[in-house]
Amino acid sequence: MTNNKYNSDVDALKAFVEKYHTLRTEIAKVIVGQDEIVKNSLISIFSQGHVLLVGVPGLAKTLLVNTISDVLGLEYNRIQFTPDLMPSDIIGTEILDENRKFKFIQGPVFANIILADEINRTPPKTQSALLEAMQEKSVTVAGHAYKLDSPFFVLATQNPIEQEGTYPLPEAQLDRFMFNLILDYPAVNEELEIVKRTTGGSNTSVSKIINADEILFFQQLIRKIPVADNVMEYAVNLASSTRPNTKLAHPWANSFLNWGAGPRASQYLIIGAKAHAAISGKFSPDIEDVKAVALPVLRHRIVRNYKAEAEGVSIDAFINELL
Repeated sequence: MTNNKYNSDVDALKAFVEKYHTLRTEIAKVIVGQDEIVKNSLISIFSQGHVLLVGVPGLAKTLLVNTISDVLGLEYNRIQFTPDLMPSDIIGTEILDENRKFKFIQGPVFANIILADEINRTPPKTQSALLEAMQEKSVTVAGHAYKLDSPFFVLATQNPIEQEGTYPLPEAQLDRFMFNLILDYPAVNEELEIVKRTTGGSNTSVSKIINADEILFFQQLIRKIPVADNVMEYAVNLASSTRPNTKLAHPWANSFLNWGAGPRASQYLIIGAKAHAAISGKFSPDIEDVKAVALPVLRHRIVRNYKAEAEGVSIDAFINELL
């Protein structure tokens, strides 16, 4: 994919670094703190991945997605998942028009950025309608396939404290998300700043920094970044070490896991490392870039056993032991 604005891929990569820093500065006008979450959300968008965001209510998840879509100049829809939500409420439905012909009315999934709020509140049938869209970048209604707009990015949220009346995502569906990000409470000084900004009369707006065509160009550029064999091997060995009772299994995996990460983890470790290297101004990722994305890539692909839960070994502690 070529973009005649740039003489070479090196120039394009330098332009990408500038764009990325401008995006961060612009988002910081509205979002206080949450640097890692913002960074990883942008990495995911430029890697053509989706994000699962786990955090208690009131941590500005909706505001974050809204702000990101504004600075990226993309169309944004929010879908509130509830137990009575139907697949047609997401993907759309066919109706009979005045000429007695069937006409497709698009659902909210036809946008560039989708905030799927509390995805675990809806039954599996409705969850899978969104997950087909994430995987295939198209939806099927009455035998017809409808392509979704590009770029297409889903940010799904889960509330970790209220588990009554929820439908946890099956492992195969969790695997579709590139990153699982844990949103934590702000620090005291950040919370002070949030309260100052939100209880006064001022209203901050952000500027559009980049458009859809540029995003698609940079997504292709990141794919073209070369990766050294030793980095590729490190990523594959890291994913393999999570698989209990296999040749490369880490001793902790044999003790504490029911099963480990599949090949999609290795793919996302490399794509994530490429994007992480690119935003750092590097022309090729190293092992440190793989380590930088390892936690959010692996934490939702690993299933602990009873022994791990009994001994209080968390998923993050396990991944840090691997690293």
